[in-house]
Order: sequence, then structure tokens, then C-alpha cells
Amino acid sequence: MSENKNPWQILSQRNIYDNSWINVTEYDVINPSGGKGIYGKVHFKNYAIGVIPLDEDWNTWLVGQYRFTIDGYSWEMPEGGGMVNAAPVESAKRELKEETGLNANEWTEILRLHLSNSISDEYSIIFLARGLEEGIAMPEETEKLVVKKLPFDEVYDMVKTGKITDAMTIAAVQKIKLMMMEGLIKK
Repeated sequence: MSENKNPWQILSQRNIYDNSWINVTEYDVINPSGGKGIYGKVHFKNYAIGVIPLDEDWNTWLVGQYRFTIDGYSWEMPEGGGMVNAAPVESAKRELKEETGLNANEWTEILRLHLSNSISDEYSIIFLARGLEEGIAMPEETEKLVVKKLPFDEVYDMVKTGKITDAMTIAAVQKIKLMMMEGLIKK
């Protein structure tokens, strides 16, 4: 099978749901094995943007909030949506300021990933923010957030023990740890 040839054949498609953030389409398909079936796709109209702020003492900030979709509380890095027609780093700056009150002087893109590519095309771009300056958080009216400043190693332990389950945060923390081990990030 070629990596460049799509083995799926689309017979028809129906728009099931559409709002300002997502579109859901159901497809009648012939799958790669030749069988007929249906496939649903959730299209995200924005990027998922995440930020790991890291200060000179190796502290980072987590945001805690109750997530409607999982009906549970979640600890995450500062994250949110970024318009596809805007520079992702500008969206990252906005999210960091809104959720933590932090501004950063140094920005490095560290990771791009698809978050759940079996049902969604949601695409994430994650940044490392350094040279931090504290300010006042201004969360959106729909957000009731708790912000914690923690040593990075403690956040890494939260990932290892399963206390953090947010995919973007897990990927970003693991990437930062790898960059530290490889000497790409220094105190």
C-alpha cells in the first residue's frame, strides 16, 4: 500500500452538525478492505494551541478546570483555540496571558500533533515559553480556572502517575523532558 494513495472511497457525504468551532460529517464509504460502511469525521475550525511556561527555576504553570466533555476535572497546560488564519504563536501568547497572566519574552515551537486522528482532524501546535513576567489572568467568561505554579519535575510525575490525562499536556511535558535530557533546554 502506498503512503500517498488514499485506500478509502467516498460514495456520499452528509453534513450532520455545524457550529462556529466544529463540523461533523458522515460519509458512506468503501473501506480499504472493500467493504461498505459509514465513517464520521469531526472537523475543527481552529488549531488547538498549548503552552508550557518554564521559568528560570524550572517551575511551570498548570490550569485546572472542570471539562464538560469528560464530566470531570482536568489539570492541563494553558491551552485553547487558535484561528487558522492567525500566527499560532500569537494565539499561544493570548492563551498564556488569559489563563495565567504570564507574558513571555522567548517562544519556541516544540511540537505539532493530531489529537485523535481516528475521528477528528484536530491539529495541535505547542510552544515552550521562557523569560516569563507575571501579570493578571483574564480568563474567558466560560472558564472557571485554578492556576498552580509547580516544579516541572512534579508536573512530570503527575504525567507518569496518570494524574494528568490531557493528551496535549502529556505530549508537551514528555517533549520538554526529552529536550532537557538531550541538553536542548538549559537552566
